[in-house]
Amino acid sequence: MIELHNVSYEFSKGWPRKQRQIILSNISVKFDKGKTFGLMGYSGTGKTTLGKMVVGLLKPISGTVFFHGKDISRMIPPDSLFFRRKVQMLFQDPQGSLNPKKRVFSSLRDVLNMTKVPFNQQKDVIEKVLETVGLSTDFLLRYPAQLSGGQNQRISLARILLLKPEFIVLDEPTSALDISVQAQILSLLRNLQKNHGLGYLFISHDPEVIQYMSHSIGILKDGNLDIVHEE
Repeated sequence: MIELHNVSYEFSKGWPRKQRQIILSNISVKFDKGKTFGLMGYSGTGKTTLGKMVVGLLKPISGTVFFHGKDISRMIPPDSLFFRRKVQMLFQDPQGSLNPKKRVFSSLRDVLNMTKVPFNQQKDVIEKVLETVGLSTDFLLRYPAQLSGGQNQRISLARILLLKPEFIVLDEPTSALDISVQAQILSLLRNLQKNHGLGYLFISHDPEVIQYMSHSIGILKDGNLDIVHEE
C-alpha cells in the first residue's frame, strides 16, 4: 500500500553557519494493508518526521514515498485528493487537533463537507461514526475543553474515519492518556483495524504497547531503520 524507497531527511541548524543534521538516511520500508508497523526510537530520532513524510506533510530531501505504486510528490488531482483522504495522521495531543471554538458536531460536519455525503444525510453519518468510536450523541454539542483526553482522542479518530481512510499514522496516540484510557483506545484501534482493514504506522516509545499493537517492529537510531520483528 505505502512504500518508502531510499528516503532521507535533514534539518539545518545553527547561525550564521548552518550545519546539516541528518535525521533519516536512505530509509526503505513497506507498510501493508490491514497490518500495523510499530516504530520505536529515542526522542529526536525522526519518528514523527517519518510519519509526516508518509502522509505528505514533509517532503524528503531524497528518495520517494509511494502510495499504491504512485509517487505522492508527483500526484495531481484526482490522485492527490484521493491520497489526502485515504492516508491520515492521528497526533499525540488530542485536544490540540480540534478547533476549541467549535462544538463536536461542527468539527465533524466540516470533514463531511469535503466529501460527497449529502447535507440531509450528514447527521446520521456523524451519529454512526460517533457510535463506532464508543461515544454517545450527547457529545455532539460539547466543546473540546469539555471533554477528557480520551474523549477528545475518540473525536479526532472519528474525524479521520469520516474520510474512510486506508492507512493511519498514529503518533504516540495514547501517551498523554491515563493507563486505563490507554487500554481502551488501543482496543478500539485494534477493532477498527479488524473491521475496516486499516493499516497503521504506530509510533511509540513504549515497547509493551508496540508489541501489543504491531505485526512488524522497527527501531530508528542514528538515521537508520532496523527491522527487529517481522511477521
